[in-house]
Amino acid sequence: MTTATLKLGYSVALPQVNWKIICFAGFVLSSFLLIFYIYQVINLTNGSYLINNYDKQLDLISQENSDLELNFVESDILGRVLAKTRELNFQKSISVSYIQILNSSVASVKKDNMR
Repeated sequence: MTTATLKLGYSVALPQVNWKIICFAGFVLSSFLLIFYIYQVINLTNGSYLINNYDKQLDLISQENSDLELNFVESDILGRVLAKTRELNFQKSISVSYIQILNSSVASVKKDNMR
């Protein structure tokens, strides 16, 4: 121990400092903090990657959900149309025939009467 003398004449004993131990402890602490910092950065990067991946999956699932909702609405409308056709006894047309109208039978309007 070293002693220091105050102006009043008192002597105070100071402990001897082992600088090798303090430097070694500082080096170990700095190394530990550096390793812990690297570990935290790796975890942060991994978390950011996972969030980005989950966001992409969420967008994909949301798109699939809107497609399914659209299909459900279309099938519901189609089901109601089919039920209404059965209710009104509609039949599938097998052959289509058109009515022939002669040109002479169509009414014509003179331009003088249009005013």
